[in-house]
Amino acid sequence: FVSSLFLGVGKTTLIQKVTQALKSSGIPIDGFYTEEVREGGRRTGFDVVTLSGKRGPLSRVSSDSSTSRREYRVGQYVVDLVSFEQLVLPMLRNVNPGSDAEKKICVIDEIGKMELFSQAFIQAVRQTLAGSGTVVLGTIPVPKGKPLDLVEEIRSRKDVKVFNVS
Repeated sequence: FVSSLFLGVGKTTLIQKVTQALKSSGIPIDGFYTEEVREGGRRTGFDVVTLSGKRGPLSRVSSDSSTSRREYRVGQYVVDLVSFEQLVLPMLRNVNPGSDAEKKICVIDEIGKMELFSQAFIQAVRQTLAGSGTVVLGTIPVPKGKPLDLVEEIRSRKDVKVFNVS
């Protein structure tokens, strides 16, 4: 897993370059990354982009400061849980090949506050990590403030190597 204390350090760029190198080497790889959405030079949200080329909103800036019961927020962003789950869950559920004959790489960029609103995503990540036929290449945030349970669980696993990027 790749981790960084700062935004904009290049975790996703690093994941994309590694992914391209692995794909061009013929290694089986699937997964997703998050990408900034910008309008008029300012960030207005994030999209989820799967390695198979599908794209959908993860979050968008909301001008409304009131919070409805069904709304999931991180700062100024409202998370589109339905879009995220529709794109990511089918891929995660199909990533384990079921045998060690062919190791597959699963890219998960990232496991952060927005993504962790989804209980189904948490469960799918745990199942993916438990699968013996899958290697996970992912990004996690450095803890600041209240620790995120799944992130700390991943960080403390004996079979996980964390690379801090600065």
